[in-house]
Amino acid sequence: MASLNCSSLLFLTTLLISSFMASSAANFYQDFDITWGDGRAKILENGQLLTLSLDKASGSGFQSRNEYLFGKIDMQLKLVPGNSAGTVTAYYLSSQGPTHDEIDFEFLGNLSGDPYILHTNVYSQGKGGREQQFYLWFDPTANFHTYSILWNPQHIIFSVDGTPIREFKNAESVGVAYPKNQPMRLYSSLWNADDWATRGGLVKTDWSQAPFTASYRNFNADDACVWGSGASSCSSTSPSTGNSTNNGWLNEELDATSQERLKWVQKNYMIYNYCADAKRFPQEFPPECGIN
Repeated sequence: MASLNCSSLLFLTTLLISSFMASSAANFYQDFDITWGDGRAKILENGQLLTLSLDKASGSGFQSRNEYLFGKIDMQLKLVPGNSAGTVTAYYLSSQGPTHDEIDFEFLGNLSGDPYILHTNVYSQGKGGREQQFYLWFDPTANFHTYSILWNPQHIIFSVDGTPIREFKNAESVGVAYPKNQPMRLYSSLWNADDWATRGGLVKTDWSQAPFTASYRNFNADDACVWGSGASSCSSTSPSTGNSTNNGWLNEELDATSQERLKWVQKNYMIYNYCADAKRFPQEFPPECGIN
C-alpha cells in the first residue's frame, strides 16, 4: 500500500464506491415488498433479481416500499416465454381508493409464436378507459428489456428501451383530470386472466405449461420524488432553487427526435387507440384526444 500514490488511492476509492452503488442501486430486498403469492415470488442473486410465478392455484406480486409523486421509473423485465396465453404481467404505478390514479403497462400473453400485446392505460381520479395497445418489435421473452414511465406535472411518457411509445399530456385546460396530487407506489403482478386476456378470452391458459415465470432486474427510481410524512423529497431541490440539473425530468417533454420515434412506433406497432374508436365513441371522442 505504501507505493500507492494519491491518484491510485482515489481511483480505488472511486471504484469501490461505484461497485457499492451498483450493488445497492437496484436491491429488491431494500426497495420492494412481496405482497402475495405464498412463496411464488422470489428475490434472488443478492437482491439483484426478482421472479414472479403463476400456477393454477395462484399468481404473485410485489410493491415498492416508497411512494412517488412524479418520477422517472425504469425496470427491466423478461416476460413469460412459450405459450403464455391467458396470463397477464402487470407493471404499473397506482394510488389507492375509489378516485385513484394509475399508469399502466400490462403484457397480455399469447400462444407460442404469436406476439405479446402491450396494453397501456391512464387513470385519473378513478376514471380510466384510455387504452392504447401495441405489438413489440422484438421478442420480450428472449432477453430483458427496459420499460419506463416518465411522470411529471405536464406529461406521462411510456417508453420501451428508451423509445417512446405513448404520451399522455396534461389536459386540465379542457376539463380532464390529471394525476398530480396522489402519491403512487409501483406494483407488479403475474396472474391468470384467461377470461379476457388472449383473443377476448377465447384462448385459455394451458396449465400443463405451468409454472409461468416473469423476471425483473435493474429497477431505477433515482429521478423520482419520494413522498413521505406529507412531503416530497424534491421540495428542497426543486428547479426554482437553482438546482435544476438533477430535476430536469420534472419539465421533460419529447424533443423532435423522440416525437419522430413515437410516430414510428404508433404507425407500425399500435393496434388499438381509444382516441380512434368511433364505435365506442360515436358522438365525439374524449376531450383529451385533441391534445394527445
